[in-house]
Amino acid sequence: MQYTRLGNTDIRVSRICLGTMTWGEQNSEAEAHSQLDYALEQGVNFIDTAEMYPVPPRAETQGRTEAYLGSWLAHRQRDRLIVATKVAGPSASMDYLRGGPRLTADHVRQALHDSLRRLRTDYVDLYQVHWPARPANYFGQLGYRHEPDPEATPIEETLAALAELVREGKVRCIGVSNETPWGVMHYLRLAEREGLPRVVSIQNPYNLLNRSFETGLAEVAHRESVGLLAYSPLAFGVLSGKYLAGTRPPGARLTLFDRFTRYLNEEGVRATEHYSRLAQAHGLDPAHMALAYVNTRPFLTSNIIGATNMEQLAGDIASIDIQLSEEVVNGIEAIHQSQPNPCP
Repeated sequence: MQYTRLGNTDIRVSRICLGTMTWGEQNSEAEAHSQLDYALEQGVNFIDTAEMYPVPPRAETQGRTEAYLGSWLAHRQRDRLIVATKVAGPSASMDYLRGGPRLTADHVRQALHDSLRRLRTDYVDLYQVHWPARPANYFGQLGYRHEPDPEATPIEETLAALAELVREGKVRCIGVSNETPWGVMHYLRLAEREGLPRVVSIQNPYNLLNRSFETGLAEVAHRESVGLLAYSPLAFGVLSGKYLAGTRPPGARLTLFDRFTRYLNEEGVRATEHYSRLAQAHGLDPAHMALAYVNTRPFLTSNIIGATNMEQLAGDIASIDIQLSEEVVNGIEAIHQSQPNPCP
């Protein structure tokens, strides 16, 4: 396993991070624990979850993922692990979560306390804002249109609340997710001006079908030491090639849940076909090639992989040892140039 410094902290996290959002929906508690045991054996020390998990979010299952992780953590040496979780931003569809989640000081505090209870720990290593309170380009939206929202919680209030939790020792460091260059820089500017904690990471989507992070955020990551925690590195599993030709494998996420269409538009399917052919021409598994590419990005802190069975998990973690040839990388870049970001 390889390890990377988390922002400007002295925390070193594994280059592969274990994602958890299927636990409690597609995976049982026993399966979650088996995944954790195996990942830990392979050198993974970084685990990412969220208060709203599992996905798809439902009132009946909300918080179950953290609870599964907590029942495992209760019997492990806590300081060997880097645990990250997230506070949900505003969502009209999640009114079951604190009457409708917000990023106000009281919501942030309550969310963390609830997460700590489920996780059976007295602190989290990385606490992240899951998505902004303001209208912005995230969850696939491009072409920003300014829509003032007077009810959106100011970043100043959210950051001050996070800072208080850091001072209390309940959070070691903070990060953002689904953020824009303006959002990250505003957090950093406020931190410098007010003497508050800096964000150390940004968790955004990044994969062969969606490299929009490179447009503006990659420079921020390099210059400000706010590295990428890449989620959806396999584009909901699409880049494995298992959904090509309209195939829907039993039990697969896109078979079970029709809401996940982000990476299935015509251009995305066509690009996936090209990437799959490239991998196969070089004797590579398409999923392993896609993950290996993400692993090598210079702005990456950690690649968040997720799996619903142990075979997938083993392959995903093993991607850290795959060295892509110059010919393969050039092939990837050629496909990207011909079909850039088909599924942002």
